[in-house]
Amino acid sequence: MNDEPQWGWPEQLQGLLPHLDELRRRLIVAAGALLVGTLVAFIFAGQVIAILAQPVGGLEGLQAIELTENLGVYMRTALTLGAVLAMPVFVYEVVAFVVPGLMPHERRLLYIALPFVVLSFLAGAAFAYFVMLPVAIPFLVNFGGIPTAPRPKDYVGFITRVVFWIGVAFETPLIIAVLARIGIVTPTQLRKGWRIAVVAIAVLAAIITPTIDPVNMIIVMAPLFGLYLLSIVLAQWVYRERR
Repeated sequence: MNDEPQWGWPEQLQGLLPHLDELRRRLIVAAGALLVGTLVAFIFAGQVIAILAQPVGGLEGLQAIELTENLGVYMRTALTLGAVLAMPVFVYEVVAFVVPGLMPHERRLLYIALPFVVLSFLAGAAFAYFVMLPVAIPFLVNFGGIPTAPRPKDYVGFITRVVFWIGVAFETPLIIAVLARIGIVTPTQLRKGWRIAVVAIAVLAAIITPTIDPVNMIIVMAPLFGLYLLSIVLAQWVYRERR
């Protein structure tokens, strides 16, 4: 008789192994989509950089001071654009992983919300590019009356960061509305947490903007706080107590 101890996963964790394996496979698919999207986006990176440079007067308004700086800008732009191109795959993998654990009405709500999540991101990105940046860029470039030629690395990093995170922030009201609809968050919690929200928004604005001047902080914080207030309104409208 073999009296040696039997080593293995605890019984409580054995049930999680299939889910962890599925999560691993879906992360591999998402990483592959990001790689393919980045390779495709590298072809169009030059045109995208030219579009991003419009608020500063075009590519002529940028000045590189390092030998490999332009290549780094191309790679960063391609990676960001690749993530945008791979976004449908990311969303599909997340939904396919989460849906089996949802109730039928929660699944229907998720399917309805997905297109609006994408549209919200595009609306936020457009707002950042066409409304926020035309105000922020001239202020930064002409501040103090000193002629400024931004470095491509700093400029493109700033533009992509602002556009991306404002796009993500525009998804917040819809996401919170979905969570309120299935009873995970309540309008009361959102109203009571407004002070915490202001602090979180200030921290996020500080991360998005490269400077600490109040003008750019307000440019970023104002729409973010407005979106938080909109989240409260939507949550109050659609809230349903979770059973």
